[in-house]
Amino acid sequence: MSPPTASPDAERELRERNRRFYDALWRDARLVMPERFNTWPLVESLLPERPRRLEVAPGLRPRLPVADTHFADISPPALAALAAAGGRAACALVSRLPYADAAFDLVAAMDIVEHVDDDLPAFAELARVTAPGGLFLLSVPLHPQAWTPFDEFVGHRRRYEPERLLALLAAHGFAVERSAVHGMQPASSRLLDLGMWFLTHQRRRAMWWYNRVGMPLSVRFQAPLAVQDGMIATAGVDTVLLVCRRTAPDPDAAIPSPRNGHG
Repeated sequence: MSPPTASPDAERELRERNRRFYDALWRDARLVMPERFNTWPLVESLLPERPRRLEVAPGLRPRLPVADTHFADISPPALAALAAAGGRAACALVSRLPYADAAFDLVAAMDIVEHVDDDLPAFAELARVTAPGGLFLLSVPLHPQAWTPFDEFVGHRRRYEPERLLALLAAHGFAVERSAVHGMQPASSRLLDLGMWFLTHQRRRAMWWYNRVGMPLSVRFQAPLAVQDGMIATAGVDTVLLVCRRTAPDPDAAIPSPRNGHG
């Protein structure tokens, strides 16, 4: 199955679809603090001497420390919860961030750039606000051929070909230093189908179970994050986590065209 084809009004339509889906999701969800995720040991190691922090579109699953971190999101329920916990929350799109150039030493965009119809402005903005030598934490789904109905359900516009992802990063001045397999999506397609049905038809009941059973179990049984130097072998990897350093853009980095128009 392939991702859907973009319409002329795709960006606006997708933004509104994401807002409706995630507003409804976060309105009945609870803020999960970053210390509970398997990304925390890595994040904690990146914090010294990087007090200027930004996380884009975290919803209620931030991976950077909440207190004194800037958060840009389009969901009012998420922004309200983050602000109440000590975050500096602003309503903004990843493609139009309301911050000065080189404003942050550490920027995180976890599972967000695959949601926008045109990812080039998103990468340009993330590069613009990251200070030279600063770090960029990114996670994205891989392999267009692995597209499932779940991708469409949660508002994905693409899965990335690894080669195109690396070229995008290089073109925007990001050098991959470390990487790891990432993601909390259930491996069972039946569980995903069941979850999508309940979220669609019995959202309040689904969120009750998710908040009190599903999320606690997912967090408790996460495997430790196995971080490696450079880029991991990506065959069979659903979602990758990258630690990148902001360098000068590579003017010779050619971004390959997606193999199927959505990579």
